[in-house]
Amino acid sequence: MDRVLDVVQGGTAGPPPYGFEVGYIEPGGPELRRPLADVWAVRFEDSAPVRGFKSYKGQRHLPGLWWSATIGRHIGYESWLERDHVMLLDFDPTVVGVSSQPFWLFWASENGKGVSHAPDYFVRRDDGSAVVIDCRPTDRRKPRDWAKFEATQMACDQAGWGFRLVGAPDPIMVRNVRWLAGYRHPRHRLEPVVLALQDVFAEPCPLVSGARQVGDLVSVLPVLFHLLWLHDLAVNMSVPLHAESLVSPKAAR
Repeated sequence: MDRVLDVVQGGTAGPPPYGFEVGYIEPGGPELRRPLADVWAVRFEDSAPVRGFKSYKGQRHLPGLWWSATIGRHIGYESWLERDHVMLLDFDPTVVGVSSQPFWLFWASENGKGVSHAPDYFVRRDDGSAVVIDCRPTDRRKPRDWAKFEATQMACDQAGWGFRLVGAPDPIMVRNVRWLAGYRHPRHRLEPVVLALQDVFAEPCPLVSGARQVGDLVSVLPVLFHLLWLHDLAVNMSVPLHAESLVSPKAAR
């Protein structure tokens, strides 16, 4: 499944910007500002957020922190849309690093006016490639937003990174992953139960009846859900999870 959706398209921005610079915070260090050409190899997945996640009464969006099983620490989000996407990134087995608000991108418009934009996420994949992600509902993408997204796309092209602009993800996938996310912590990996489940599901078997073969559902299901979160066992995530969902051995990538 492609967990970063909606490649940028259909923009309405004016002439392209130029002169990109990047502002970022090294781990435990000061904020730096350098030309884009000098930062392509920076590990932005380890950078601190360049801006905080403010919370105040009556605000439209709900910020918070997502504990990532992938990196073992919290990742900030500014809306439930961002939360859903960072959750899906955490579930993606190809993702090995994520940071939120990873850097400021600075450039000058054609008329010389300074412009800045902080993308929502920087993602590192297990093949070493990187993707910059912006989250924005399709009905809230205004012309000035498109100008920034297109500039970010251009900067990413120059740096050798991918860029994705994502909207609302598939609701069934989100619902399924949100359930499994409740069992993402390593404490749910109980090795004797893990081995028994892998043996039972060596061939496709319904979720609940297979778990019953191992033992009491109260103790077995959390381990099973943890293995599904880890992709150590596989299940069809495009339909709602249920008792008869077929669980299979780990699928090859």
